[in-house]
Amino acid sequence: MSVVKQKILIVDDEPDIVELIEYNLKKEGYQVSTASNGHEGINIAKKILPDLIILDIMMPKMDGIEACRIMRALPEFKNTFMVFLTARSEEYSEIAGFNVGADDYIAKPIKPRALVSRINAILRRNSSPTEQVDNKVVIGDLVIDREAYLVFQNGKKVVLAKKEFELLYLLAQKPGKVFTRESILKNIWEDSVVVTNRTIDVHIRKLREKLGENYVATVKGVGYKFELS
Repeated sequence: MSVVKQKILIVDDEPDIVELIEYNLKKEGYQVSTASNGHEGINIAKKILPDLIILDIMMPKMDGIEACRIMRALPEFKNTFMVFLTARSEEYSEIAGFNVGADDYIAKPIKPRALVSRINAILRRNSSPTEQVDNKVVIGDLVIDREAYLVFQNGKKVVLAKKEFELLYLLAQKPGKVFTRESILKNIWEDSVVVTNRTIDVHIRKLREKLGENYVATVKGVGYKFELS
């Protein structure tokens, strides 16, 4: 029985970059399509429904930020991985990317082996060791029970405050995904006006004190993600 190739869409207006990425991903066994701007990328994505989309940020007609924002609002792209590719290193562009739903961020100039390794790792998240059954997340040595608000580490109960629990549950549902501070505030504290970024940092510190340093990683200037070290 033949193996179904995972589909990747590259959206970038630089032909040399597209050719380099396409060649290396096809060599890895992926089914690759390309587009030269955000508008074209959205149209092609709707037709082929890729598993992962690589988006340049600076493009004519429609940039990558806007294209990602539009696709993230469509149900068919809810679980599609979105990766930004750009030569811009300013922190604000990374934050903007994550704010519209990016899963990762790769900087130019492209290093083919590093890029392929990153893409492989992102796509493996679909077959990650996370298991969700009856509102429970089981990942590594952790069991997170959403209904009972209980966490067990190696079978031992860990006592967490309500917001600490909700923060851990949010991150652990999507290992490797970067959550911006803004998205964490929206998901955990909703419309509370008294909560600041400092509040999130304090809750992260408390989680690390209770669970150890190996679960929640900091993405400088952006936010946090769950990962098993």
